[in-house]
Amino acid sequence: MDMTIRAEPLGRNVIEAILARRSVRSYSPDKLGHSTVSTLLEAAVRAPTAMQEEPWAFVVIQDAQVLKQLSDRAKPIFVEEVRHRNTQGNRHSFEHFDKPDFDIFHGAGTLIVICAKPAGLFVVADCWLAAENLMLAACDMGLGSCVIGSSTSVLNIRKVKAELGIPDEYSAIAPIIVGVPSVEPEPVPRKEPVILAWKQ
Repeated sequence: MDMTIRAEPLGRNVIEAILARRSVRSYSPDKLGHSTVSTLLEAAVRAPTAMQEEPWAFVVIQDAQVLKQLSDRAKPIFVEEVRHRNTQGNRHSFEHFDKPDFDIFHGAGTLIVICAKPAGLFVVADCWLAAENLMLAACDMGLGSCVIGSSTSVLNIRKVKAELGIPDEYSAIAPIIVGVPSVEPEPVPRKEPVILAWKQ
């Protein structure tokens, strides 16, 4: 049974939220409430923006059937893109994308797509800054999030955009799932910062 949940901030400071954030790939079926999603969007639009353009616009998808259809349509497109690029030294296997029951959204009940009119020089960068704000806010609210880059191509198909209410002049830039983690992901080690120069 789906339950609509309202997540409240845990009160982490910024550094704590940055260090606690993980890419979550397993979710409970709980659906995020309207106020929770609104809080995440409010955090997103507080991101830095070049020349005060604020180019972002959002599509929120919480319909389970729509999410399943998007996943089913995205998988073959993404697999074909990967095969076409045939990137040398790619460490990731995408064989699971061929499985009919694999869900690219990992069971999350909410997909937030950050869109923009790709006109300005820094529009894409602005949208990704908004994405990071949204994910850090989600972390502070005890929620999981993950960028689903494999859905970007299908989200930019004209027919799909029309179905989702994305105007023709907009592009889907940052698709992010958000929800209640069903498993707490383990910390992932990161390399030390590579400092190319430090002039004092």
